[in-house]
Amino acid sequence: MLEPYACDPERSRGRRIREQAAAPGEHFRRDRDRIIHSTAFRRLVYKTQVFLNHEGDLFRTRLTHSIEVAQLGRTIAHRLGLNEDLVEAIALAHDLGHTPFGHAGQDALHECLVQSDPGGEGFEHNFQTLRVVDALEQRFPTFDGLNLSFETREGVLKHCSRRNAERLVATDGSGLGQRFIHRSQPSLEAQLCNLADQIAYNAHDVDDGVRSGLLVAEQLDEVPLLRELHAATSAEFPALADRRLLFETLRRMLASQVDDLTRTTTALLAQHAPRSADEARRMPTLVGFSEPMAKNGAQLKQFLRANLYRHPRVVETTDRARQVIRDLFGAYCNAPAEMPAEHARRPRLHRSVADYIAGMTDRFALREHHRITGRTLFD
Repeated sequence: MLEPYACDPERSRGRRIREQAAAPGEHFRRDRDRIIHSTAFRRLVYKTQVFLNHEGDLFRTRLTHSIEVAQLGRTIAHRLGLNEDLVEAIALAHDLGHTPFGHAGQDALHECLVQSDPGGEGFEHNFQTLRVVDALEQRFPTFDGLNLSFETREGVLKHCSRRNAERLVATDGSGLGQRFIHRSQPSLEAQLCNLADQIAYNAHDVDDGVRSGLLVAEQLDEVPLLRELHAATSAEFPALADRRLLFETLRRMLASQVDDLTRTTTALLAQHAPRSADEARRMPTLVGFSEPMAKNGAQLKQFLRANLYRHPRVVETTDRARQVIRDLFGAYCNAPAEMPAEHARRPRLHRSVADYIAGMTDRFALREHHRITGRTLFD
């Protein structure tokens, strides 16, 4: 049962290329299925979240992260009467444009593009995700891309620079880039996925940080929310071992954030009373945390930035990862024939090189780097 402000698949703004209509109610499920069967989705299993792929089998990857976001998103969407299929499609697709080596790879590729084409697009992983689903996937006989619905495409384009938004408005007739110019909101389902993403990565980065040994349990007490939940868990289960104690603390953290998001959003929806999905887009952001929970989330992010993302071991590996990306970009620009023919013959060489590198997994990028340079930057 969908609320009036949810995205109704029967009222979708449609696909860029007309197709035979989906069965009633299956419009967004078709999007989800195409995403799951895409090449870019399979590659996520070997793309870095925080720890490089070769550092261990139990750390999160972009694939496991996307699945966790989808699970959280569907749970919250069900509570709010939003479209669960659309939320799942957005969640599963939202990281398809990520480079190998996480944000380090993205930053390095952006620098390479800006230096080679100062007036160009640069690299934004959300915009790259749109390129993947609109053009780079080649699975259908009569069109490039996955030809996803407007609502799914809207959801994966979480951020977009003004320059890229203007380019999108000029080249895409669906109106997808307009909200970045007019400062309107995406659908409620897209807003929900943005926050489900945050909930998921904050929790699993704590888990992976402790598993890696870069964080120790005592440090977690620096975060007020974790300290409170850790104390409550310890009081209820005084004999619980360290790993189970951490898991239960993180489970409670996830539950508290999901509950807070549901309560706060329910109140905002009652206050503003949108009568349709389009009306909700014209209102302020309606999916959100309470002020205390938002503060808790900001404190947790600050803690992770200082103690995990900027940990010397992480910085050392990300510095090497940036070098891999820079070396590959320079090598392919100087010798396009080093790439597969389908990439080498595309127009706009620098963008084609960026597309090829962005589609790589961590381990394929390392193999290519060794093949081309003869150097091994990671053991």
